[in-house]
Amino acid sequence: MIQKSLLLAAVFLVFFVGSALAQSQRTDIHPDASDVQPLLPGMQAPAFEVFSVEGQSVRFDPENMQKPLVLTFFRGGWCPYCNLHLAELRKAEGELKEMGFDIWFISIDRPEVLYDSLEQPDIGYTILSDSGLEATRAFGLAFRVSDEMVERYKTYDIDLEAASGEAHHVLPAPSTFIIASDGMIRFQYTNPDYAVRLHPDVLLAAARAYDDEVNDRLRRQHKANKAAKSSTGG
Repeated sequence: MIQKSLLLAAVFLVFFVGSALAQSQRTDIHPDASDVQPLLPGMQAPAFEVFSVEGQSVRFDPENMQKPLVLTFFRGGWCPYCNLHLAELRKAEGELKEMGFDIWFISIDRPEVLYDSLEQPDIGYTILSDSGLEATRAFGLAFRVSDEMVERYKTYDIDLEAASGEAHHVLPAPSTFIIASDGMIRFQYTNPDYAVRLHPDVLLAAARAYDDEVNDRLRRQHKANKAAKSSTGG
């Protein structure tokens, strides 16, 4: 019995330490986009702080959400693929809002240039700055751009330090998450190839599946409440 208890304790310790190490590795700044370790569906979304274009703190608390959230990480307004992706997602925006989703976009750009660097600065989305990397690292998306690539970007008039206001040379692997109102991640898409982005139709399909599940649960709860009320003669 004692041996069994010790074995169970050892297994728990290995699991706990392994989980802690995995979490630590996830939030590391990875050497390449292909090495990132994004959070996955079924995992709890982390709390984080980012900043609005006015430089005001915006805190995300997964334990106190009023609505489900579609959260997209993009490289920055200087990235043509990001601009195209933001424009394409307009096709999904109306239906997502009708289903009750908040829609946030997060980039490494500093607050002052969040909209100025976009090709369509009047895009109307909530765009937030994570130049300090808190959200990007918490979701396991941070990777460091090589010195060679930093210099190559400069030949295209792309200055990562000027964009972020930081010297870390870190970007997120472009990603989109659907976070339920209970803080649980229900959908995740990450592609280390920044030229390949999530299609609006795929995002809408995932959002509809979540919305249908929520509505079905509410209908079942309403039916159960009605049956319970009838059984008590209420």
